[in-house]
Amino acid sequence: MVTVAITPEACERDTVLYRARVNGSQALGRTAGEALDGLGPHLTNAQGTTVVLVQRLGGDEFVTAAQIDRLKELMVHWRSARDAGTSLPPAEQQELEALIEAEFDASANRAAALAQQLGR
Repeated sequence: MVTVAITPEACERDTVLYRARVNGSQALGRTAGEALDGLGPHLTNAQGTTVVLVQRLGGDEFVTAAQIDRLKELMVHWRSARDAGTSLPPAEQQELEALIEAEFDASANRAAALAQQLGR
C-alpha cells in the first residue's frame, strides 16, 4: 500500500500551501488536490492501494488546538531567529521541542487509530 500524506503549511500573508509527500518525494500546491497532482509522476507506478491522508492543522483527540496554535507561533519565532542568525531563548526552545514531540506522538496515535479503523 502506498500512503500519501498532505499537510497544510502556513506561509506569508496568511496564505496556506499544501505539501504532499510519498516515498521521499514531495510536491507543493495551493490546494490539497494540486499538491497531490504534483506527485503524479511518483504515483503512476504505484502497486496496489493508495491511501491519501490530509492532515488539518487543528486540534483533535490527540493534540489540542491551543497546542497547535502555540506551535505555529513558536515556529514563526524560530524562523525569525534563524533568519537573523540567532536562537530562541532557552525556555521557548524547550517549549517548541515539547510541542513538536507532542505533535509527533499525536501523529503516531493518529496512524495507530487509522490502522485500527482499517482493520490492520
